[in-house]
Amino acid sequence: MEIDAAREVRTTCPYCGVGCGVLAKVAADGQVSVRGDPDHPANFGRLCSKGSALAETIDLDGRLLHPEIDGRRAGWDEALDRVAATFSRTIAEHGPDSVAFYVSGQLLTEDYYVANKLMKGFVGSANIDTNSRLCMASSVAGHRRAFGSDTVPGTYEDLELADLIVLVGSNLAWCHPVLYQRIAAVREKRPDMKVVLVDPRRTMTADIADMHLAIAPDGDVALFTGLLAYLGQHNAVDRGYISAHTAGFGQALFAASKLDLAGVAAATDLSEDEIVRFYSLFTATARTVTVYSQGVNQSSSGTDKVNAIINCHLATGRIGKPGAGPFSVTGQPNAMGGREVGGLANMLAAHMEIENPEHRERVQRFWNSPDIAEKPGLKAVDMFKAVADGRIKALWIMATNPVDSMPDADAVEAAIKACPFVVVSDVLAKTDTIRHAHVRLPATAWGEKDGTVTNSERRISRQRSFLPAPGEARPDWWIVAEVGKRIGFGEAFSYSSLAKIFAEHAALSGFENNGERDFDIGAYSGVDEEDYHALAPFQWPASSSQKTAPGPSITRFFADGNFYTADRKARFVAIRAATESRTNPDYPLILNTGRVRDHWHTMTRTGKSPRLSQHIAEPFVEIHPADAQRYGIGDADIVRISSPRGEVLVRAMITSRQRRGSLFAPMHWTDQFAAKGRLDSLTASLTDPVSGQPALKHVAVRLEKFTAKAFGFAVTRRRPEMIDADYWAAARCRGGWRIELAFAEAEINWTGFAQSLFGAPPETEMLAYHDRDAGQHRIAAFDDKHLAGALFVAPGPVAVSRGWAAQQLEEVHASQRERFRIVAGRAGAERPDAGAIVCSCFGVGANQIVAAVTAGCATVDAIGGALKAGTNCGSCRAEIRAIIQVNRFQAAE
Repeated sequence: MEIDAAREVRTTCPYCGVGCGVLAKVAADGQVSVRGDPDHPANFGRLCSKGSALAETIDLDGRLLHPEIDGRRAGWDEALDRVAATFSRTIAEHGPDSVAFYVSGQLLTEDYYVANKLMKGFVGSANIDTNSRLCMASSVAGHRRAFGSDTVPGTYEDLELADLIVLVGSNLAWCHPVLYQRIAAVREKRPDMKVVLVDPRRTMTADIADMHLAIAPDGDVALFTGLLAYLGQHNAVDRGYISAHTAGFGQALFAASKLDLAGVAAATDLSEDEIVRFYSLFTATARTVTVYSQGVNQSSSGTDKVNAIINCHLATGRIGKPGAGPFSVTGQPNAMGGREVGGLANMLAAHMEIENPEHRERVQRFWNSPDIAEKPGLKAVDMFKAVADGRIKALWIMATNPVDSMPDADAVEAAIKACPFVVVSDVLAKTDTIRHAHVRLPATAWGEKDGTVTNSERRISRQRSFLPAPGEARPDWWIVAEVGKRIGFGEAFSYSSLAKIFAEHAALSGFENNGERDFDIGAYSGVDEEDYHALAPFQWPASSSQKTAPGPSITRFFADGNFYTADRKARFVAIRAATESRTNPDYPLILNTGRVRDHWHTMTRTGKSPRLSQHIAEPFVEIHPADAQRYGIGDADIVRISSPRGEVLVRAMITSRQRRGSLFAPMHWTDQFAAKGRLDSLTASLTDPVSGQPALKHVAVRLEKFTAKAFGFAVTRRRPEMIDADYWAAARCRGGWRIELAFAEAEINWTGFAQSLFGAPPETEMLAYHDRDAGQHRIAAFDDKHLAGALFVAPGPVAVSRGWAAQQLEEVHASQRERFRIVAGRAGAERPDAGAIVCSCFGVGANQIVAAVTAGCATVDAIGGALKAGTNCGSCRAEIRAIIQVNRFQAAE
């Protein structure tokens, strides 16, 4: 497609559940740039580092651009016929429950709707589940137990109106940075606002916390049941609200009172003084919002944690009011949209219940479907167990990478490899999952996709395309609909446009609703192509009684009760705190898994951006100094983490931010980016008994130093096809790739290794320095005036400046002096080393910040004025503040 003139398109970010508006500008020459949409009510123009770098992730490198069958190129008709025929035959021979869909919060709502309709309403099985099961299923289950529906009561505005924000298991600074910045901005205007962080780690979010409760893993149930008991003991409950709008308070309070303050302290590993200070602050502050995320949800007691939090808000009537309420923030961009259409195996579309025969009959009648699932399907962990034992014989995976992201990932990979028929629709040609597919279907990516997403505050926004679909890539909804037609359900899946799907979705939400169900966007059931194209962000509900759909009539739920239970009263859930020790002498440490600031899930998108790999470029583990000393581990050593299921090799990061006896490691690295970094090969398939969500934050492991005889660092213009090293981690840099290395043996032909690593032909000019006694080797290869690659080897972690070395790939090296400088591994006095990158948005390194502090910059804002660091997304401000504090202290000594 030719671009005649510059144009700017309003769309939505594809990362976390904040749902930020994005303005994507396509220049006349086709170049794309992005900025935050100042008019979008989720972000008002702010973007995080990941969102700011979106334009760096839309290239076609590595894209799957045409269908493939058994590794060979195929046409769409052949591929779709194969999928439809195999699924049809499997259903005919083994029944509808012998097939399954595993879908994703990366799908748009229209994609999700069509997939859910096909599986539940026409195949007749509920075996469709989503990777959102891994991030918010416990919230869904907790909401349904308490409210009778999966309803998020509040809005983002509540974060700015609250006088107390309690962050539980939520590292907002790195995982939801725009919400974090909204809170930080309000705190500057209202210093009396208080923030409490409940998290085993002292994360970067602690930078704005007045109180950090370094709770023991899974101590949250005890903390909040103890809070409910404290509220009852101090007559700090809202008797009027409890009486008018709730049921079960007495039983819940009785159960909570079984645990006294000493018991709470023992279960949480907090002091009684810390607990009382928190309880007193909560008791005294009417406008309190409790924000919780994966630290709550990803637990074997996740649903109880959610209900323990909700109990406290129901008891005080602090729900659905400005600045007050429990608030689940989702991890994925369209986890909420998936919930709306019934994307979870235990839900029906439009927040209806699969266990409810009246709901099933209503949905079947609306869809005019031949058969509808009569019972919940298999949740994600159980689904892959069914693949492993042969109950599921045909599996379709859409827009997700379970070989890396599912717990007990090696077992999941073995199950997929053994499955008789696997279909994967995805964007990339090489992921750890798609390599096992019999049929590979090329899907459109962000920038090419069209549809809607729903963020964590129930706000529906348009994600619009601004790029043409490359090659033969097609939208996910189209792919699913075409298979539905070929199976024999043509009339139900003959959608002529996205607007038709959205209108049907909206109509179902309002169908025979009459206020019975929370999710209702019936006002949009008559949307036409023009209206859909221009659709502005809106919050649900927007019921069909609103004839012109001017916007939602309700922005918050439940201030005056009216829950979605049979008697319209909320349910307190009686919870007893139980502690569980998973460690033992063989596996004495607790591993907590999570995200880093600049990467997303399994890096299929963020791994494309050189900017986003500058901050953290390899898998790592945080270790408390006392534990590091105990195991003989030094900073930047390579360590092995093992569980009964597998092992990984990662870089050691020693920090007092970590709890003693606990480790933290991120889940992003895959076989595409590291030798042995698939963290979920360690995690167990242990799940919450109510929600089915895996316990990914509390894993028993052991730790040992990997005895490396040699360490290496390399930069290369071409990505190596194979890296013959015990440990390696590859990351994009401008001009090529940067690679960290470690070797169990040091007797290696380093020149030959370098030549293979760089992909350099024999005639390539090679310069080398070898000091075998010292174990130092430096080799550089040149292609005409350009650096093809450089390798630095040392007996310990290599000290060369990563940023400087990577920069050499983009520069001209005409003289021998310049070439020998690369071999020497030094930039020269005229080119000071920026140091490890702290601010990804502007590429500002730690050494530059230290120099600015030395020159007199004493605040984060002063650093921003001098270097721009921290002035865009703000995610790095906590790190900048820590650098200032350390260096001002040192300067004062």
